[in-house]
Amino acid sequence: MTDRFRVVPASYVFLLRPAASPGGADEVLLQLRQNTGYMDGHWAAAAAGHVERGETAYDAARREAREELDIGGLDLDFVTAMQRTRHADPIDERIDFFFTARAWTGEPRIVEAAKAEAIEWFSLDRLPEPVVPHERVVLDGLGTGLESYTTFGF
Repeated sequence: MTDRFRVVPASYVFLLRPAASPGGADEVLLQLRQNTGYMDGHWAAAAAGHVERGETAYDAARREAREELDIGGLDLDFVTAMQRTRHADPIDERIDFFFTARAWTGEPRIVEAAKAEAIEWFSLDRLPEPVVPHERVVLDGLGTGLESYTTFGF
């Protein structure tokens, strides 16, 4: 028997729109987490969640956007895959797929009010504090560029 670990996959969607003022940075929609047991009180991707059995990361991103924001028709762009860990325990081995979308149908709104205290648009050059740390790495890289594969926590 080998000592293999299990990787938990998740998809994240950062909705982007042009700057509110000329010459400003693009804006991203973030949610303020609450009552989830993970990073409550932190700002995070407005839509994110685990990839379910038999589902692609793209499918999970679209499903999470529907379930959490009541939007559809996302035009997803792949940003990066992030391998991350905290303690090298099997439950702490993650692979996160990050996407952006600049086009969708519907008006984003909080669907799961028990898990999200607020959603707000923020300029990419003036993000709120605190932001979930591994997501902050990706948000910072949206303006400067990211490799297609990144790591966090190693």
